Amino acid sequence: MSLTSVFFSEVFGTAMLTLFGVGVVANVLLARTKGRGADWLLVSFGWGLAVFVGVFVAWRSGAHLNPAVTLGLLSSGASEYAPDVPVTFASTVVYLVAEMVGAFVGAVLAWLVYRKHYDAEEDAGLVLGTFSTGPEIRSHGWNLVTEVIATFTLVYVILQLGNTPTQVGPLNVALLVVAIGASLGGPTGYAINPARDLGPRLAHAVLPIRHKGGNDWGYSWVPVVGPIIGGVLAGLVSQVF
Repeated sequence: MSLTSVFFSEVFGTAMLTLFGVGVVANVLLARTKGRGADWLLVSFGWGLAVFVGVFVAWRSGAHLNPAVTLGLLSSGASEYAPDVPVTFASTVVYLVAEMVGAFVGAVLAWLVYRKHYDAEEDAGLVLGTFSTGPEIRSHGWNLVTEVIATFTLVYVILQLGNTPTQVGPLNVALLVVAIGASLGGPTGYAINPARDLGPRLAHAVLPIRHKGGNDWGYSWVPVVGPIIGGVLAGLVSQVF
């Protein structure tokens, strides 16, 4: 498969992931939505189903949808990212760029869906919270630890699922994301995906949103660096166990 096909597959898949993921958070947080005030489990299930949708859309490229997954596969010693897509410097860059572009596009689409509700919401923190993650107790070191552990579980289990192939692979990953959200998502909002956090944060920065406030750039490195460390560690550990 050509790298052009890989690029568009990952862009569309990651855009769908982010559209549904940002969308469920917007539905829960923003003013005057039908889902306003729903609980954390709806967010967890919404993100899990977002992954489910994204995986099916991007099946041709292996549906990484996440730089932590791409780098986890790289560090695991895999020879291919997907059937007929060898691991090379060029293919790695294509995956990483496509995931970031897709996450940005998906966030913009979610904003279009909820445009009037973004205009009605006056709490800048809630507006930013629909786009990107943030800690409940701000401690960058411990927040980083949370993201490393949560992403390690994501990537390590995904790599192990490859050893037990079934026709319900996308469902397995979706339920894994639900489990991570329900169990490990409380401290930081479980970014577990650098593109999922940074792409929408960039969209938030450039979109014409009323009352949007700042972008919390001082924290923004945590949901990027933490998942990258967790994904790489998972790949390395998978070579041993």
